[in-house]
Amino acid sequence: MTFNIGRRGFAGGIAAGAASLALPGLARAQSATQMAIATGTTGGVYYPLGGALANYLSRGIPGMSATVEVTGGSVANLQLLGANRVGMVISQVDAAVDAVRGNDRFRGRPVPARAIAVLYTNRMQVVTVASTGITKMSDLKGKRISTGAPGSATEVMALRLIEAAGLHRDNDFRARERLSPAESTNAIKDGKLDAYFFVSGYPTSAITDLGASPGVQLVLIDHHEFIPAIVEKYGPVYFPEEIPAGAYPGQTTANKQMSVANIVGVREDMPGDMVGKILDVMWGNRQDWAQVHSAARDFKLEGQKTAAAGIPWHPAAETFWKGKGATLA
Repeated sequence: MTFNIGRRGFAGGIAAGAASLALPGLARAQSATQMAIATGTTGGVYYPLGGALANYLSRGIPGMSATVEVTGGSVANLQLLGANRVGMVISQVDAAVDAVRGNDRFRGRPVPARAIAVLYTNRMQVVTVASTGITKMSDLKGKRISTGAPGSATEVMALRLIEAAGLHRDNDFRARERLSPAESTNAIKDGKLDAYFFVSGYPTSAITDLGASPGVQLVLIDHHEFIPAIVEKYGPVYFPEEIPAGAYPGQTTANKQMSVANIVGVREDMPGDMVGKILDVMWGNRQDWAQVHSAARDFKLEGQKTAAAGIPWHPAAETFWKGKGATLA
């Protein structure tokens, strides 16, 4: 088998090859367990966190060979989980709620997903540069934008924000692309795009790259005032937060934005003993995980809340977190 790390992920020195998605999400062969973890684009946070997690699981669970998949993001991840083509996903809560309920992109195909851990907060980041003259959401009208990669929760959340801001996804923009964050950054540098949406932890490499580019003044657009309208329509999965000034090169003011939690999810039929082993490894490596990306610092006991998880817990996860002292309330 030929491995291509540029397109697939990594795990303990083992790359997931082009055939890895053909494997069942959690397969046992010759007493070994193979598991694929669906993450996101290489310019985001899911990918490095998922790669590290696959490494921990491969080292920490005897017989486990975990690999990581590059995907469009949460929606694609949950679709893969529903098809039993991956064993674990990292996902935004809003996409997971839609998946379990069979709403929106999952209409008619609900996914039997269950939460096993609440990770960190994902921040909606509306990214542009000073030369575009864009300073507020209404300034996006008539501009060239990207609402995120197909299959990403960025796209779901971006379209909800655009709607709440009184803009039409199809009629109010000169062009609406569906690019990854890295592609979006390059397009802005090349003068082919004016702004893009990306939902992730911070800092994220694509936005850092843009802010550090010579001759560029990074601008993050505030949009917190639209959260009440979005919550009224889509439910209380979103909340206001701020990205502090200086989080990115050239970012001189705090960005008042909309956030959503991230979870690790599995199928409801994953054996409870496997869920327990996975959580033991995740929790035991949490300090090292935070060194991989600062977003993992928010993987804490007090964060394990039923409301934050958004979807039902896997029973074994409920048992695990209660055993650690979490109230889950």
